[in-house]
Amino acid sequence: MSSPLNTAIAGLCAAEAPERESAAAEIFAAGLAAAKHAAESWRSDPELSGLLLGSKPEATVGLAVQRETFSKIRTAHSVSRLADVPSDQDAEEFELHFANGVSLDILTSRAPGGDGAIARYLGKFGEGVQQVEFRCTNVDRATEILKEKFGVSAVYPETRPGADGTRVNFFLMPVPGGGKVLIELYESAAKAHQN
Repeated sequence: MSSPLNTAIAGLCAAEAPERESAAAEIFAAGLAAAKHAAESWRSDPELSGLLLGSKPEATVGLAVQRETFSKIRTAHSVSRLADVPSDQDAEEFELHFANGVSLDILTSRAPGGDGAIARYLGKFGEGVQQVEFRCTNVDRATEILKEKFGVSAVYPETRPGADGTRVNFFLMPVPGGGKVLIELYESAAKAHQN
């Protein structure tokens, strides 16, 4: 039996643009709903809220899919460029942008069945929302605030290189009702090159 998320993932491969856009909006909303609890509490701190762009946050939902689905989505959207992902990371990815701020990162494993993060996610959960990404003006400072004021430790001890020259760190956050969501904070490449 197909879940609504599986149906939406299939919709990203549709021939008709309105169907793809509707599917993207559904996936984006599902990802944001998972991250909402953590993100809202973080905005209670004025400095952290400012680092996360205050009342106009920029979010992207990271969707992990199998290689075949990755290729189908890429073809349906005529995407030629893949993101430049550091070679030590188990990911191939590209971005999709739609109306109303809907933004998706489509991710797949470079080594299906391997021990990289995307391969492990796909092996354990199958295709789905793997992470929710928030643009941040200073990931290092945001990481400090999260640890000092919220007791939240980052997945990595230091901010690390991300796709297309960004700087990133990740936070595994509980969600109401059980489970967890992986939140990525990222600095844009322009900011990252200034550091």
